[in-house]
Amino acid sequence: MAYSPMATQISSFSSAEKQLRLLKRTLVGHGAEVTSVTFSPDGKILASGGADHKVILWDIKTGKVLRSLSGLLGEAESVAFSPDGRTLAGGIVHGTVNLWDVMTGEVNHTLTLSVYRVPSVVFSPNGDMLATGSEGSKASDFGEVKLWDSQTGTLKQTLMAHTDTVWSVAFSPGGKNLASASHDKTVRIWDTQTGKLLRILTKHTGPVSSVAFSPDGKTIISGSEDKTIRLWDTQTGSLIRVLKGHNGAVTSVAFSRNGRTIGSGSLDKTIRLWNARSGELLRTLKGHTSYISSIAFSPDGKSLASGSSDHTVRIWALR
Repeated sequence: MAYSPMATQISSFSSAEKQLRLLKRTLVGHGAEVTSVTFSPDGKILASGGADHKVILWDIKTGKVLRSLSGLLGEAESVAFSPDGRTLAGGIVHGTVNLWDVMTGEVNHTLTLSVYRVPSVVFSPNGDMLATGSEGSKASDFGEVKLWDSQTGTLKQTLMAHTDTVWSVAFSPGGKNLASASHDKTVRIWDTQTGKLLRILTKHTGPVSSVAFSPDGKTIISGSEDKTIRLWDTQTGSLIRVLKGHNGAVTSVAFSRNGRTIGSGSLDKTIRLWNARSGELLRTLKGHTSYISSIAFSPDGKSLASGSSDHTVRIWALR
């Protein structure tokens, strides 16, 4: 068929309509960049952290604010629910981590790190440990990963090997291993019991911003400023596949609960969904007006949440 301006308009309109159908809800409440989003284990609550010194708990069903959490000394850069959903951890600029009681909003513990920022926090699968990544206030602080007793707030181990900011940390499904992603362009895998460095993954050509394990623990994905997502074999450290398509740095990566889909957010303002087995690009979600800071799949796999520098959280339907 010959080129037709009308046909082009219809096609674009159809694409825009499709994006609107996929977008379930836009959550407005932050006054600055939304830095982190995470679902509660039962999928009923979404937590978001912001550069406006806020952590907000949202009712997923209604989109309403359930509670704004207090006690922040700076920007909330990362948030994570405990496996039982009763505690929310928040990594704060100026080197603190708050552990809030989700039901009351009260701070149970405050962990103090002698670092400048805490870009990532995550609970172990059994909830006993909390891992933190950090950006140091001086060169000697760079590269710290700390493991904490989540019940008492006491420091268990400090893992030192990275030579620059640790942007992201993730536990393996069994909790035996921890992956850390760093500005030094590497992903490192650790034994959480001994603190031993098991493996260094070195193929990225830019800082690594995000890391995640597959639900079966066999694969690690990492997103980087080199605009790629890389899949690695957990046991051997070998590179399985490189996913290319983003036009800007990849800021956040995640596996769906069934492990079949990989999600990625980017500075190019889009979220991309990939077939985890084949690497095929399944869908590109557009709608944010600024870069994507964080993404998270819902526990049932039917939704994806995204936080952005446009001050909004968006909930997308995945069909």
